[in-house]
Amino acid sequence: MQGEVSPQADKLLQDGEVVILNGELKFEVLHTPGHTPGSICLLIDGYVLTGDTLLAGYLGRTDLEESSPGDLKNSVENKLLPLDENLIILPGHGPASTIEREKRGHRPS
Repeated sequence: MQGEVSPQADKLLQDGEVVILNGELKFEVLHTPGHTPGSICLLIDGYVLTGDTLLAGYLGRTDLEESSPGDLKNSVENKLLPLDENLIILPGHGPASTIEREKRGHRPS
């Protein structure tokens, strides 16, 4: 919905913070700006939820006014691709992937 403003966040999550849900699910927060300035990815039990930061086969979306292609590239190359190659990527759109597959497809320029 173009032009809609998101509500103010109750709490901003910090890079490296661990969020526990229902006393048992532990998510580690990775600050990955680019799609938006406050974009995060979440690590949990062999998975990384990347939202619109990293999609299978290509960098995520930078079509929003506050998006930054340079920040997105930096987040992917320096925060996500160095992660364990066996991690399964669950993006916000499209099929799942792995860090290993994405490393083969994304080369620093």
